[in-house]
Amino acid sequence: MSKIAFQGELGAYSHQLCGQARPEYEPLACESFSAAAAAVRNGDAELVALPVENSIYGRVADIHQLLPKSGLHIIDEALIRIEICLLAGHDSSLETIRTAYSHTVLLGQCHDFLTDHAIRPVTWADTAGAARFVSERGDPTMAALASRLAGQIYGLQTVKSGVEDKSFSRTRFFIMARDADTSRRGANGMITGFMFQVRNIPAALYKALGGFATNQVNMIKLESYMLHGSFKATRFFAEIEGHPDDDAVALAMEELGFFTSELKILGVYPAAAERD
Repeated sequence: MSKIAFQGELGAYSHQLCGQARPEYEPLACESFSAAAAAVRNGDAELVALPVENSIYGRVADIHQLLPKSGLHIIDEALIRIEICLLAGHDSSLETIRTAYSHTVLLGQCHDFLTDHAIRPVTWADTAGAARFVSERGDPTMAALASRLAGQIYGLQTVKSGVEDKSFSRTRFFIMARDADTSRRGANGMITGFMFQVRNIPAALYKALGGFATNQVNMIKLESYMLHGSFKATRFFAEIEGHPDDDAVALAMEELGFFTSELKILGVYPAAAERD
């Protein structure tokens, strides 16, 4: 069976996303984002699912540094709703639970719930690992905040679901492969994702982006980040609506090339229906 790699333990939200986006693939758990990408390069997996950003907490650290040097191509995007469950042993109840273990990001998203029920948050390295730890301890006063899938895998009951303070949390993932797929597909239009570094001239960024405005190409994301620890070298990640073969996109990308010292298309992929 073909495999899709992800970072984290079985039961992580990335694992859940793999089952949702590519149910025909066998999930392959990896220790880190770089190890998950390497699994595809080495042929241990055909695809990798990497989280890019969360609708509440913003972009995922390190991913933008990994993308250009991964040697992989974005072929799809997928979004998952982050439903947080309070998981505990079958002898536990909301009244017996005194501590909840989870990743610091999830603990922050459940602050009001934990406060209202006098449950002390305890930081753990990851959500699925917290669920496994609670299962191994068998203490009725301990719980984990994780996915429903983690509860199923580690034999925990869902004491209460949807305990997050805000129900609109979504995480967006890139599905990446060794080979690019530039075919037109999907029912919601195409997205082109690329990275670039502007030349060291006055108003370079303004000039570089001008072609998208004059050619009426909609830029839906533009992010900057430091390069090699320098405050002068800045790399940008951008996404636009359209396909590189579209006349308007081709003209805009050509103009962008005049003002950049580096330009790399990372993928051409269909827009997810969940964007709407």
